Amino acid sequence: MSNEHPQPDVRHHYRFHLPHQHLTTVFGNDWFALKAESFARFFGTPLFLVGQTLVVSVWIVLNIVGVFSFDLYPFILLNLAFSLQAAYAAPLILLAQTRQSDRDKAHAEADAQHREALAIDNKERMSLAAQQTAQLMVLVEQNTKLTELTKDLSQRIVALTEEMHRHVLPGQK
Repeated sequence: MSNEHPQPDVRHHYRFHLPHQHLTTVFGNDWFALKAESFARFFGTPLFLVGQTLVVSVWIVLNIVGVFSFDLYPFILLNLAFSLQAAYAAPLILLAQTRQSDRDKAHAEADAQHREALAIDNKERMSLAAQQTAQLMVLVEQNTKLTELTKDLSQRIVALTEEMHRHVLPGQK
């Protein structure tokens, strides 16, 4: 068994992305990282925005109407809740953006490598096609010469056959 990394399958379309697989999850692979990523992603969803709007609306209405009096106007507890939410949300969102930027850069580099490999392969195919075209041209020229030689030989055979017929069979033709 060798310690070398196995060579990626050259036919695999994403073979240039394999070195960057460690960037697929934004925060890592442990429990906290997965929860932090899902929390950061949830902040941008319509469900979160609608849910937060409903909670804030109910909070304000219940405190203004007087059903509850735990956070009267100017809603200092609500502001504190928003500050706490922002204190946790902002770093998570910035971290997610930074890691996404890293992933985008890695994917752009992998795509550039893929395009370069495609260009090299295309150049090789074009070179091979040019060589094969040149070989076909040589073969066509050789075939033309052989056809002309066959035609000349056939005409000589016909002429020799007629001459032999004249000598062997003098009464004909």
